[in-house]
Amino acid sequence: MEQGRIIKIISNRYEVLDANGQRLICVAMGKVRKQKVPVVGDIVLFERFEDQIGIQEICERKNELRRPAIANVDQAVIVMSCVEPAFSTTLIDRLLFLIAYANIKPILCITKTDLISKDHPLYQDIEDYRNSGYEVYETNIHDIESIASIWKDKISVLTGQSGAGKSTLLNSFDGSLQLQTQATSKALGRGKHTTRHCELYEIGGGWIADTPGFSSLDFSHLDAQRLADSILDFQNHGSCKFRDCLHIHEPGCVIRQGVEEGRISSTRYQHYQEVLQLIKQGKVKY
Repeated sequence: MEQGRIIKIISNRYEVLDANGQRLICVAMGKVRKQKVPVVGDIVLFERFEDQIGIQEICERKNELRRPAIANVDQAVIVMSCVEPAFSTTLIDRLLFLIAYANIKPILCITKTDLISKDHPLYQDIEDYRNSGYEVYETNIHDIESIASIWKDKISVLTGQSGAGKSTLLNSFDGSLQLQTQATSKALGRGKHTTRHCELYEIGGGWIADTPGFSSLDFSHLDAQRLADSILDFQNHGSCKFRDCLHIHEPGCVIRQGVEEGRISSTRYQHYQEVLQLIKQGKVKY
């Protein structure tokens, strides 16, 4: 059997990139569908028959996201605009938590920076992310070069607000894509989502998924302890007194001490507390 990667799914047809860079239209064989649902990014084993090419096996995934449904991602780029729709640290942090939980590297891309001044209070939030160890890029329609180098040899997923400029960003790197974009709804202050399906696009020496936006964030399946261990802000600050510390009321907690001393972002810690409540309540919420 041959090996390839699923780069596009429409209905029950799977476009697979083989070892020679050829794009093949495949179907999932019955035994595969009974085991798991194939998603974009999956490494698969396939076999050529006279009348079709059949996916026989889905290889083990190194990670996966439930929404959007994609596997084997190297990095997730959170696209957040300065204005229209408004910048939201709550949304950024909840995306950061879900991405880190899935064992994927998060990157923050701030768009429409030409629409605010350099002394805008928003830059304090941007510096807070940088000081916390996150990789942050600033872009606008006139300048996207700062982020051009991050795609090479990576499988990336773009997520964030609808209307923040995800499709515009991809079109800027490859105008032949002509992905549909739409202005932000002034009534709602948020974009009308335009991406119809999940697909990997070859851009900048790597592959980028332009995926449906998050209208809701699902925390109901998260394990609280695993979340606490995943958050970048909480790492490299020493060990708490108790190994199963959730950093809420436990004595000898180095994370709470770090927040009190200003070494850990109080904003991120507050949002972490809020997400813990959503996990306990089994909520899907933004």
